[in-house]
Amino acid sequence: MLRIVPDWLLYIIVIAAVVFVLFRIDQRQDAPEAYRPETSDSQPGAYLPPPSMYDPEVLVEVGPVASGMGSAFAISEAGWWLTARHVVDGCQQVGLIVTRGAAVPVTKVRRALFADLALLRTDQAPAALALDTSERQFQVGQRAFHVGFPQGRPGEAYSRLIGRETLVARGRYDLEEPVLAWAELGRTSGLRGSLAGISGGPAFGSNGQVIGVTIAESARRGRVYTASPSSITRLLRLEQVEAVGAPAPRLTADNYGEESDDLRRQLAVAQVVCVAPGDRPL
Repeated sequence: MLRIVPDWLLYIIVIAAVVFVLFRIDQRQDAPEAYRPETSDSQPGAYLPPPSMYDPEVLVEVGPVASGMGSAFAISEAGWWLTARHVVDGCQQVGLIVTRGAAVPVTKVRRALFADLALLRTDQAPAALALDTSERQFQVGQRAFHVGFPQGRPGEAYSRLIGRETLVARGRYDLEEPVLAWAELGRTSGLRGSLAGISGGPAFGSNGQVIGVTIAESARRGRVYTASPSSITRLLRLEQVEAVGAPAPRLTADNYGEESDDLRRQLAVAQVVCVAPGDRPL
């Protein structure tokens, strides 16, 4: 036998259904993109456009000079290294750690005034890495592998290219420069928290060539920023430094940890020590 449902109960059911649907829609709008495991047929997208005045800006505060550590990599066996400017800017003394408790002094520091980049000079370098500055061939979605010494110890991360941004540095020095923005995809096991200390380290393409210098991160947004290849080329040209090196082995999400360890053992990637004025020298 059919039963008559009161009108007030129908109203409650309808209202509840509407609220439920709206709630589900809002949840879908605010939720992060669902994780999609990478597959072997994942392909990069469109080619990277040139820098533009409409590129998003990211603000970085450059603190006062302080003793600390960063990363660097060799670009010539004649003794030239690349690093980030903020790692060595204002230091009384700069050195590269070659063994535990021992550092090689840096005899020259050449800072870029237009980018967060610097060249270091030592007597020689045991191994040098090849640069790929043909950013016209870069594609959105392509991978990068960031190697160095985050938190003062060996570590690495990998990412995918999002696009260009303009890095605005304020504080110890002021500058604006085009950078490449990368979304972090993963890290080697055991690395948690900030990537501080990886600044100045190389960012490799999958082919083993260096395609950038890691200079900043936004942990909240899961972003890593690298100096534009055009900025690297400009610095080398101004300082009349010829970069001559060999590519690292091809890198993948499965082998980049082991390959990074080999690069550090070969001292192609080294830890930088900055001694601030007034602190005990090396």
